[in-house]
Amino acid sequence: MSGDFSIGRRCRPLLCASLIAAISTPFAASGALANPQLMSEVDSQAATEVSYANFQQWLQDFRQYAAGQGISEATLRKALDGVRYRERVIELDGYQPEFVRPIWEYLDTAVSSTRINNGREKLADHRHTAQQMQQRYGVPAEIIVAIWGIESNYGSNFGDFSTLESLATLAYDGRRRDFARGELLAALRIIDQGDIAAEQMKGSWAGAMGHTQFIPSSFEAYAVDGDGDGRRDIWGSIPDVMASTANYLARAGWQASQPWGAEVRLPEGFDYAQTERRSSAEWRSQGVQAQQGELPNFASAAIVIPAGADGPTFLVGANFRAILRYNNATSYALAVATLGDAIAGRDGIQHNWPRDQAPLTRDDVQELQRTLNRVGYSVGGADGIMGPNTRQGLRNFQRDQGLIPDGFATQELLERLRQRSQ
Repeated sequence: MSGDFSIGRRCRPLLCASLIAAISTPFAASGALANPQLMSEVDSQAATEVSYANFQQWLQDFRQYAAGQGISEATLRKALDGVRYRERVIELDGYQPEFVRPIWEYLDTAVSSTRINNGREKLADHRHTAQQMQQRYGVPAEIIVAIWGIESNYGSNFGDFSTLESLATLAYDGRRRDFARGELLAALRIIDQGDIAAEQMKGSWAGAMGHTQFIPSSFEAYAVDGDGDGRRDIWGSIPDVMASTANYLARAGWQASQPWGAEVRLPEGFDYAQTERRSSAEWRSQGVQAQQGELPNFASAAIVIPAGADGPTFLVGANFRAILRYNNATSYALAVATLGDAIAGRDGIQHNWPRDQAPLTRDDVQELQRTLNRVGYSVGGADGIMGPNTRQGLRNFQRDQGLIPDGFATQELLERLRQRSQ
């Protein structure tokens, strides 16, 4: 992108827009997307299209809107004077990796032996605080530490981007401008309330902040003063970090008496097309067995098969779903769950991953989607993302071909689809 910011850009004005405050999952740089209904955003129905000559003109317009929303002039001056457009943020916002990374490669890094050992050390260093938060919120200490490890490698890498500059840039020129504008206003409210100084509000390029990467609206909804100093500091106070993380999961539906799930074995002839939740008793009646011990007693649980029938399989309950509220990606939730297990000294995943499967590129996934549409298995647009519609269409194709309908995309399946479309 050119560094010439005099080029006019189109965006929705803030002076006539109202902010919808809602629950939100952290918008991390990983790009995992939450349910749009749970995100905060500017009310697009109240907005109209307007052109701005440059970033500074947009910022002035936003500043007037923020003042109208009750942000003090002192905060506006400290927070927005000197805020710069960050071209690097837009580059990262538009980045799309060539390959769709296999889940086992992600877990190799996320749950590495180094991260496990560091997690055990961090838990030992902060055991009293972690156990205090476990008692208060019902979330196990090792899960709190695991979130910390996955989100920022225990605070060693939570980003050095100015949250204000990142969100202002995204609100002016990003892919989800309304969302970023709402988050920028939330960031100003946090500063106005005295939780953090503007210059100390640091995080990822996407606006996620601190040790466990809260976006501003999540901070407003879930951040907690864990050390009693009257501030919610997820940048410098480990008690605040742990309390806020545990509070988030508790509010997301964490059930203190339950595990996140268990690795399981499926019987011969299992119907892989089942996507609904069932009780553990119902799954047990179908022949589903735990890899070790007994199945957890879940009232509502799903079978998760992240790498197809040749990979590990999991029975997951409400606590896995609570982790998904933090970041709505199966790979993320499985990383947090298994890292927590490892930190606590429990066994890891037993079944081998199908590491011989070559990954699909984003172009491959788009071709898969276009071909599924062409041969009668409607999956919607070809966006290169293996979402639920694509997996369902792939399962239908597999079933009609006499294959195991596990919805796992492989190069072999793509080739079979190419032949089918000829």
